[in-house]
Amino acid sequence: MKPEEENFLRRAVDQAAKARATGDAPFGSLLVGPNGDVLAEDRNTVLTDNDISAHPELKLARWAARELDAETAAGTTLYTSCEPCGMCAGALARSGVGRVVFALSNAQLAELKPGGGFPAVPSEGPSSLEEARAVIAGYYS
Repeated sequence: MKPEEENFLRRAVDQAAKARATGDAPFGSLLVGPNGDVLAEDRNTVLTDNDISAHPELKLARWAARELDAETAAGTTLYTSCEPCGMCAGALARSGVGRVVFALSNAQLAELKPGGGFPAVPSEGPSSLEEARAVIAGYYS
């Protein structure tokens, strides 16, 4: 890893420390543009915003999708204090962000979290397949 990348990761960890200082979970991220400039940065605000989706990776993915053209987004790197969760990973994939670099893996995070993660929500399906297919058919063509 290049020294400037380590510096970006340290800056993401600083955002995580700020989140923890305000009572939120300690996660932080920043989005670096193709030229190495910091375009945006944020921290976890799930508790202070009373919003279960207020993860910094998701907020920056939304920002990138809204503010950047596809070519610029593809040249960006998201530096984050911890590997993105499934929700954030999905948003990042859809945002067009080019790359993610994280400090801690989800496995390392799990070692630090007593009790593990959230229980799985039971789901059933498919059902009413033809009605669902009719609504979607042709949309992606």
